[in-house]
Amino acid sequence: MLSTERSFARRLDLTSLQLFVAVCELGSIGRAAEREFIAASAVSKRLSDLEGAVGTALLYRRPRGVDLTPAGETFLHHARSVLFSLERMQGELSEYALGVRGHVRIHANLSAIMQFLPEDLAGFTSLHPQVKLDLEEHVSSEVVRAVRDGDADIGICSPPGAPGELQSRRYRQDRLVLAVPRGHPLADAGPIWFADSLDHDQIGMHGNSAIDLAMRRAAAAAGKTIQLRIRVTGLDAMCRMVHNRLGVGLLPDRAFELLRQVGDLQAVPLRDDWAVREIDLLARDFDSLPVTARLLVDHLGADAPAHVRPAEAGHPDR
Repeated sequence: MLSTERSFARRLDLTSLQLFVAVCELGSIGRAAEREFIAASAVSKRLSDLEGAVGTALLYRRPRGVDLTPAGETFLHHARSVLFSLERMQGELSEYALGVRGHVRIHANLSAIMQFLPEDLAGFTSLHPQVKLDLEEHVSSEVVRAVRDGDADIGICSPPGAPGELQSRRYRQDRLVLAVPRGHPLADAGPIWFADSLDHDQIGMHGNSAIDLAMRRAAAAAGKTIQLRIRVTGLDAMCRMVHNRLGVGLLPDRAFELLRQVGDLQAVPLRDDWAVREIDLLARDFDSLPVTARLLVDHLGADAPAHVRPAEAGHPDR
């Protein structure tokens, strides 16, 4: 941190930040003073000191209250962020007093959560029962964003592109297959190119999911359009739609095995190279993660598999 940055941080105090937020929420110095049990003159003095510290006006003072200046809008956003981070820090540290010896925030995509994480996280918690794990499901692009912005310690997904400034490690691989109802024209076709399925109605995942992006790229490469009949948010819903002959759907092979009892379904292997997907662990810097997060990364990466080839891999003769 530069000396000027340190000087700026020292000129601010948490009480003044809290009072500033209260004034903005209530639109009045007087009402904020009442709520915070402090004299209005003291609140006004702290606000003036804040404006002196940042070097610009933060509030327009009106006869009936206050309004934010453009600088005040920006300052309010950051003040709330600082106070929220402090509340989260307090909450996480209080867990140590209750015997919890670590807290790891994980964001993962649906494929990782459904296929691999239940068993893997159960194995980790059996070894480290006092570590708290917070797991949230997001599409892969949001997982990358959360790790980059510090909202998650670890991300688990198939990145839609190079993870940029993030570090990545191998976690698992999966293979996409086409789920069709038994008796469908493609059911006994053997390994097919995904482009061959585009003559049939498709059941798609929600927009910007890794599967949705893969479908769109493959259709564009084949010069075809996707006959998207229904878009769903879960793989179980997709299988039910396929069972009722509303279309065919793309999903990971292990997820298909877990869900095949949903209906009378059959998995058709794909010949496309992109059908085999890498699922990676992401972090801003693995070496600087807290000890408990590093333990989790080591546990998840311990059984990273060898490369899996797509069914009859090659290139379409089209």
